[in-house]
Amino acid sequence: MGDPAGTEGVGSGRPSGGDLTGTEGLESGRPSTSTEGVGIDLLDVDRLERALRRRPGLAERLFTDGERAYAASRGRPAMHLAARFCAKEAVAKALSLTDGTWLEVEVIGGDGPPRLRLSGRAAERAAELGAEVRVSLTHTRGMAAAVAVLWR
Repeated sequence: MGDPAGTEGVGSGRPSGGDLTGTEGLESGRPSTSTEGVGIDLLDVDRLERALRRRPGLAERLFTDGERAYAASRGRPAMHLAARFCAKEAVAKALSLTDGTWLEVEVIGGDGPPRLRLSGRAAERAAELGAEVRVSLTHTRGMAAAVAVLWR
């Protein structure tokens, strides 16, 4: 999906597999769940903040109306946008996406755990894999990060 803001994160971008549940399905009384891919991204918040100031229209190309509105309601919007950008990168890595747009991965919700709304190529790829994508976000004043995991 490229790096239009010069905000490429850390990580190989290659999915890795494995069972993170530690269960063997019937032995635990639950069907086993396995990971199908993992993506991670880390971003310096100041770097995104500078990119957004330098490039008018960048926020509209990277973030949905809902993501921008949520961030605007917070004390330091760039910190929340950076976490959402990391989520988009992490999802693209977990899905092994090479095409699509940033707007096809949307982080929704502000209260409780973050949820994703996938559309376009991101939704198609998740369906091809028969996987659900889950994401975890974190940030400090200086750094933002996200991990995306594909579950089946």
